[in-house]
Amino acid sequence: MMPPGLVSNLQEVLLSRKGESNSNANAEQEQSTETLEPVEFDESKPIVLVTNSDGVDSPGLTHLVQALVQQGLYNVHVCVPQSDKSASGHSVTLRETVEAASAKVSGATAFEISGTPVDCVSLALSGALFSWSKPTLVVSGINRGSNCGHHMLYSGVVAGAREALLWGVPALSISLNWKKDESQEDDFKDAVSVCLPLVNAAIKDVEKGTFPKSCFLNIEIPTSPLSNKGFKVTKQSMRKSTLNWLAVSSSRYPPGHFMANQGGLGLQFAQLGRDASAAGAARRLATQKKNLEIIESTGAAGKSDPNRVKKYFRLEFLDKEQEEGDEDLDYRALENGYVAVIPQFLSPLIESDIQMACSDWVSTVLPDGQ
Repeated sequence: MMPPGLVSNLQEVLLSRKGESNSNANAEQEQSTETLEPVEFDESKPIVLVTNSDGVDSPGLTHLVQALVQQGLYNVHVCVPQSDKSASGHSVTLRETVEAASAKVSGATAFEISGTPVDCVSLALSGALFSWSKPTLVVSGINRGSNCGHHMLYSGVVAGAREALLWGVPALSISLNWKKDESQEDDFKDAVSVCLPLVNAAIKDVEKGTFPKSCFLNIEIPTSPLSNKGFKVTKQSMRKSTLNWLAVSSSRYPPGHFMANQGGLGLQFAQLGRDASAAGAARRLATQKKNLEIIESTGAAGKSDPNRVKKYFRLEFLDKEQEEGDEDLDYRALENGYVAVIPQFLSPLIESDIQMACSDWVSTVLPDGQ
C-alpha cells in the first residue's frame, strides 16, 4: 500500500498532464491535417489499395507506394496499422473502437488504423472509410522477412491479402527474404523493381478478367533481389518454426509495476517501476503513445489478490533445420535465388487447378521469368 498522500499527488499530476497531453495531441492532429494535401482522384484510373503489417514508415511500403505513384497510372490508397502488427495472423479487433487517422504519404490517400492488417483491409473495403469499396487490386507489403510454409498462417501481411480474397478482391502479398547483417534498406527499392512488373500485369489482367480467380498470390523475393534467377510458381511447403517461450525474470516487473485501484485512480502503468516518482510518472504519461500503455488496473478488474502467482514470458521463433525437399516448394525456390510465387486459396479442392492457372498466367505476363 502506498501512502494516501502520494497517491493523491500522483493522481493530480497525472490528471493535469493527461489534459496537457490531450491538448498537445489535438494540436498535433490539427497541424497534421492542415499540412495534408488532397490527392486528386481520377475516375478513369484503377484503384490500388496498399497495406502491410508494420506501419506507414516501413521502407517496403514507402518504396512500393512511391513506385506506384510515380507511374501515374493508378489511384493509390494506403491503409496500414498504427503500430507493428507482424505475426498477428488473421486476427480482427472486436469489442473495441478502432481509430482511423489520416497519414501523410506523398501522392496517396492514406490512413493509419489502430488495429490489425485484417482490420485495415476490411475497413477499407467496407465503404465506410473511403468513397469506394472495391479496388482493382490489394497489395500487401513489402514485408521485412520471408513468409514461406507455416509462417503464412502467422503472417499479418499475408493475412491482409487473404482478407481481400474473402471480400472478392484480387490481391498480392509481397515479402523480402531479409537477413540480418546481410540485407540493406536499399534492398526494398530493388525488391520493388523486381515485383512491380508483376503488380502492373496483375492490375491489367484483373481489368481484362484474365487474372487467376479464387486465389491470391504470395510473392517471396530473395535476399539479393536484383540477382534473382527469375519467377517460379511453387507450392506451399510444410516449413515451420518452433515457438520458443522464454521465461523472463520477475525482477523486470517489480511489485510497483501494478498500481491498485486507490482513490479512483484505476490505472495500470505498463512501464512504471517501483521507485518512479510523480514527476517521472507524468513524463512517461506525456509520451504514452510510444512508451506507455494505460489500461484498467488489476484492482479495477477485481483481481488484486497479492497471493496470486505471476510469471512472465517472451515468445521467439526458432527456425528448424529443413530436410532437402522438392525444388518446387516455396522456401527451396527462394533459397535457390528465385522469386517464389505461391498461389493461396480458400478451398484445397481447387489447389491443382489454381496452381496450373497461376503458372500459365505468370509465364504469359513474364515470359522470361520462368
